[in-house]
Amino acid sequence: MPVLCRDCLTRFDQGERCPACHSRRLVAGAELFDLSIAHMDCDAFYASVEKRDNPALRDKPVIVGGGRRGVVTTACYIARIHGVRSAMPMFKALQLCPEAVVVKPRFEAYVAASREIRAMMEDLTPAIEPLSLDEAFLDLSGTARLHGAPPAVMLARLLQRMERELHLTGSVGLSHNKFLAKIASDIDKPRGFSIISRAETEAFLRGKPVGIIWGVGTALRGQLERAGIVTIDDLLRWEQTDLVARFGSMGVRLWHLARGQDARIVARDPNVKSISKETTFSEDLRDPDLLEGHLWRLADQVSARAKAKGLAGRVVTLKLKRSDHRILTRRQSLPAPTALADVIFRTAQPLLTPAMEAAPFRLLGVGISELTADSGPGFSADLLDPEAGRRAEAERAMDRLRARFGADSVVKGRSLR
Repeated sequence: MPVLCRDCLTRFDQGERCPACHSRRLVAGAELFDLSIAHMDCDAFYASVEKRDNPALRDKPVIVGGGRRGVVTTACYIARIHGVRSAMPMFKALQLCPEAVVVKPRFEAYVAASREIRAMMEDLTPAIEPLSLDEAFLDLSGTARLHGAPPAVMLARLLQRMERELHLTGSVGLSHNKFLAKIASDIDKPRGFSIISRAETEAFLRGKPVGIIWGVGTALRGQLERAGIVTIDDLLRWEQTDLVARFGSMGVRLWHLARGQDARIVARDPNVKSISKETTFSEDLRDPDLLEGHLWRLADQVSARAKAKGLAGRVVTLKLKRSDHRILTRRQSLPAPTALADVIFRTAQPLLTPAMEAAPFRLLGVGISELTADSGPGFSADLLDPEAGRRAEAERAMDRLRARFGADSVVKGRSLR
């Protein structure tokens, strides 16, 4: 069975240690050097960037997020051992891990690191489909002749290069389609490298919970459980026509993915139709001040992503999920496209106020759509809001200061709620 040493990249046939460097960090499989669809996911990305940029944090539990009334954006693996998870209220995270160091997010730093990783991926293949700042699909089909090595070797080399040049780590999943590659990348985090071959697909999926399927969230999982579907094995007993009759177009997706079938291609830079960010609360919220604090942070993150891509949106959308999993969405069109956090927040805030009668909420999200190039001022002159232009210029000035001195050089009081 082919084996690859992840430390020195030696290829050999069998053994528990590398014959060249004696490392145990190996990846093996009969199809190891034939698979070409990969998913690369950075390990605790935001927290890892913070530890890299501040070596004093290296051996400490680090939580990236807001103040005590905020939520966890991400946590390093030391903090996760204590039970800290993304979207957890900060007060609860600090109860679980009181010695944690809380760091405010620096999205400009994360965008910069993401661009450096993307450039390394571009050296391997042009077929890259980014999912977020810290993860992407890659299709390395046909690249072996170009690089003189199969995709598995080039991916291991990518992880090495990330650690050596950027001091950041990632985990790779390698398989024969996107669905399985994404699952594989979660098997051995952090610093993982896992494969799911064609021959192993059926056996691997057997007995797995339906929640392993990408897109099966809490609400759909509840519907499936009511239909007696808890595991992949349960799905396999259903005919496709019956799944479609019960779950609509999602039934087709469930039928194919339960069999490890995914025909989606890795699409290079697919046309971005919207930019959004949402957070799920571990406890349902009805406090309007707390929700507005979350709304500002989400608007700020959407703004950062839009500015990084040079895009602006003409429509702002607010998304709310009630405690009974019903989803409420509210949309507001703008006179002019915007990438400004101030405009996104001030447009979404009035949409939240009348929706409070449906509180409490378990999820809050905000996004922009109908995207165009960000070439305008990002606001519309309005006699009822003569300060809009001044706030827009202040935000652009803040962006310039953050780009030069770091994200923490300027902090809005609203972000501390």
